[in-house]
Amino acid sequence: MNNVRGPAPLLLGGAGVTMLTAGAVLTARGLRGKGEIRDELIRQKITFPVKGLPAELARHAGRPVESGAQARLFSDMIGDNVRQATGGRSYSQVSADLQAAGGKDDQLTALRQTAFMGETLRASLMNAYQAAQVTSLAVGLGAVLMGAGAAFVAAGTTLSAGR
Repeated sequence: MNNVRGPAPLLLGGAGVTMLTAGAVLTARGLRGKGEIRDELIRQKITFPVKGLPAELARHAGRPVESGAQARLFSDMIGDNVRQATGGRSYSQVSADLQAAGGKDDQLTALRQTAFMGETLRASLMNAYQAAQVTSLAVGLGAVLMGAGAAFVAAGTTLSAGR
């Protein structure tokens, strides 16, 4: 078989090298992001309670929150606790109730503070979870790009060598 002349093998090889490079960068940045998320969660020193966890979280009792998945679980636990404390009402609903009471109800004021703190913590942990999901996507896409890039380089080399 004759080698393929013209720009096709060179273009394939060039596209492959570009994809390999982009994939490596994407993978490295994704892995670095995962490490940063883990480091920040560890610095926060968030630990699942030893007692009082729902049965589905019992295996996490006393363990630190160190991953996006654990941040999601802890966030869900906080959300359940806030809903229980507020009777299923959100911060804005409790705040509206307080406003309707003329802003002078100590119990609603404390409940609004509880809802605010809980929802803020929950949102912060959900951000860690979502960031972890995005970094996983970056690592996966990087690996796919590297694989496709390697295939393009191999195809370009094969075509130009006439194999």
